Parts: sequence; structure tokens; C-alpha cells
Amino acid sequence: MIRFNNVTKRYLNKTALMDVNLELPSGKIIGVVGENGSGKSTMLKLMAGLVRPTRGTVTFDGQPVTRQIADQVAYLSELESYYPFFTVQETIDWHASQFPDFNRETAKEILAFMRLDPHAKVKNLSKGNRGRVKILTTLSREAPLILMDEPLSGLDPMVRDSIIKGLISFIDLEKQTVLITTHEVNEIESLLDTVIAVRDGEIILKADVEELRLTEGRGIAQWMTEVYAGNACR
Repeated sequence: MIRFNNVTKRYLNKTALMDVNLELPSGKIIGVVGENGSGKSTMLKLMAGLVRPTRGTVTFDGQPVTRQIADQVAYLSELESYYPFFTVQETIDWHASQFPDFNRETAKEILAFMRLDPHAKVKNLSKGNRGRVKILTTLSREAPLILMDEPLSGLDPMVRDSIIKGLISFIDLEKQTVLITTHEVNEIESLLDTVIAVRDGEIILKADVEELRLTEGRGIAQWMTEVYAGNACR
């Protein structure tokens, strides 16, 4: 579905990604992990058509990715990008008016699951509840590609587990592929099919999560510690 072919992305004097070659499987939940500034967010922005490669190509079903891909991609940014004077319900209505694939019934279910007040002004919500609104508007779309950049940021640790477990019920893996960047590796490990480790703009390893568990007896957190330690010694 998504392919990176010799992709390099530079911002002025900083290289965010360097010569990345990657093919992402469809119908999977994929975790992109790495330190701050490693290139994770840039990868998602390239897939969403929000930025262009400095060199190389990013393709979606064989077609070059541009901003026109918006009707195929649901993108959750780590930044807040809402009209603060909207209520939660008005935010839902606005997204429904912008994206034909927005499913109001799904939005209603997630609204109840997230325990959000539809009449509350977005500007009056806590950071955690604004994060829940972002998850709601993203997962209510029936787009084939869902990109979630640090979706757990700001969520209360006491409710993260229940929210993470609930996410899977709103994703249709027969029709959708999900990429999640996060630092909360232990909390989302149970969701992931594939994990990709990024360091200093390079893919240092890609692995099947179940294979790690069954053949090597390691979870993602242990695997990451060993991978990053090994690369640090190079």
C-alpha cells in the first residue's frame, strides 16, 4: 500500500530521514518507535502528503503521494488543530462536512466510549479530553490509511489502558491499515502487528511482533533496548 523508495527529507540544515526504503503491509497495525527527533513524525507527514521528499518517492497504491491523498488518509497530528470556539458536537459536524467517509454512527459510539460531553467547548476541555476528541474524529473516518502521531499524548495514565483496548473495536483491518507513533511502547504492544524502529532518520530494524514473542521470547520494549544499544555501539 505505502512504499518509500530511497526517501530523504531535509529541513534546512537538518536531515529528518535519510535514504529510507520501506514497504508497509496492508491490513495491519504498525508501530513506529524511536527517540524524539528520530524522524517518526516526518514519516507520517510524508505518507499524508503534508510534506514532500527532498529526494526519492513515496507512493500509495502505486501512485505518488500528494496533498490530494487527504480523501484516503485519516491523519491525527501530535499538534492541536481545532477551532476552540466549537463544541465537541460542532467539531464532529465540521469533520463530517469535510470528509465523505466520516461515519456519524461510529462517531456517536466513540463519543460515548470516550465519555465526552458533546456540548462542551473544545477550549474548555482538558488536554487529555482534547486528545480524545482527536482520536474520535480520526477513527470515525473510513479511510483505508489511518496515521496517528503520538495519540496517547496528554491522556491520563489511569485511562490509557481502557482507551487503547477500545481502539481496536473501531478499526476495520479488512479495509484499513493503521500506523501509530508513540513513546508508550508497553501500553500499545498488544495492538501491534509490526514494529519499525527509527534512529537518526534511518530505519534500523523492522520486525513482526508475534515473531518476536514466539521465536525470540522478547517483547517490543526489550527488543528496542537491545536494538538501540547495539546501534549505539556502531
